[in-house]
Amino acid sequence: MAVLNEHITELQEKLQVLLKAYRQVQKENQRLEKELSTIQQLQASNTAALSVLEQKLAAARMSSGSWDPEEKLKLQKQIDTYLKEIDKCLALLHA
Repeated sequence: MAVLNEHITELQEKLQVLLKAYRQVQKENQRLEKELSTIQQLQASNTAALSVLEQKLAAARMSSGSWDPEEKLKLQKQIDTYLKEIDKCLALLHA
């Protein structure tokens, strides 16, 4: 009978360890879900900002008619920076 009680005690201890691990996994899952939500909001914000900038760029091109090569390069670098930020957000979403 003592052996049976010992096995039951061991099983209870193992169950407690498993429950603790399960709770930790649940907390980590909640943290990751919040992080995902934040990243998705950031991506939406960046996408909206990119859209606005693309519209401004199109309007500027239409109104100016000609481009200074230095300004064109500067604007291209700025657009590339925004695209890299969006790519980072997308990579985080798919990770």
